[in-house]
Amino acid sequence: MEILQIAVITLVKILIVVTLMLLTVSYLVYFERKISAWAQNRVGPNRVGPAGLLQPFADVFKLLLKEDIVPFAATKSIHTLAPMLALFVAFTTYAVIPIGPSVEIFGYKVDLVVADVNMGILYILALTSVGVYAITFSGWSSGSKYSLLGGVRSSAQMISYEISMGFSIAGVLLFAESLRPVAIVNAQSGLMWNAFVQPIGFITFVVAAFAETNRLPFDLPEAEPELVGGYHTEYSSMKFAGFFLAEYANMIIASAMIITLYLGGWQVPYIEKLGLPDYAVVLIQVTAFFVKMGVLLFFIIWVRWSLPRFRYDQLMDLGWKVMFPLSLLNLIWVAILIMIMN
Repeated sequence: MEILQIAVITLVKILIVVTLMLLTVSYLVYFERKISAWAQNRVGPNRVGPAGLLQPFADVFKLLLKEDIVPFAATKSIHTLAPMLALFVAFTTYAVIPIGPSVEIFGYKVDLVVADVNMGILYILALTSVGVYAITFSGWSSGSKYSLLGGVRSSAQMISYEISMGFSIAGVLLFAESLRPVAIVNAQSGLMWNAFVQPIGFITFVVAAFAETNRLPFDLPEAEPELVGGYHTEYSSMKFAGFFLAEYANMIIASAMIITLYLGGWQVPYIEKLGLPDYAVVLIQVTAFFVKMGVLLFFIIWVRWSLPRFRYDQLMDLGWKVMFPLSLLNLIWVAILIMIMN
């Protein structure tokens, strides 16, 4: 009976997460257009629905009605698999991200995370590493040189920046002494946020997260001036929508990772000293998590519409000559800090 209860609670969590992700991604596209319009002193979406709020649904219907064109030279099975793989990675990664502490609902203790696993950080790193295969497969299977170049660029970019990301995360794991995301959040109580304790690691992780999500100024795999549309040049209809959806879902994942590892997760400094009821504390903490996420998503979009794209040699130089040494320096700093504290 207890196993059945756990299964039902987990299923409800999955449904909530998937629904929230789909809605958030839909309106993230809307807010990207509005923020870009604000940055460029224009209006943005304003025709479909009040203030253009129904524009995301219009986009979905438009893509649903478009013809699914597959190039004659494409490897059709891999061409179809690639966007499905991108979506799978984007939606399963969120399973181990906690949005709040444990709560009691109708007599049941419920963790505000789909799966509270001990190896949660390794799970995220493994899935994000698989994500590049979606882009590589799409580029190779399209039968187009432009798409192939986009896929190859993505592979090289991932190798260059995942090393820096891994060393940045290693500093967090040393400090928390755990691979469990909930334990990492609990280790940042008060103002002991890792962003303050190891600022170099925080900066390198944020830059690597930009590169991992292929967002400007790191969107070389889909650079339109030289690659037409990059790895998804030969995609249309809902297959193209799959890549589009995965990109924005990855933005949410990157923001959630930054919050969990460096910005205290759901922690609100010294809230327990206010003497509030438990339910109020939990509500404030969950709200704080989503407010932090909103700020980070705004920052990611703002950067896209503020900075120019790097040249490919600049991208590689930054990854290997700047980010890699800085992430090693951060790891040494954390090790020294732990020795001093002990």
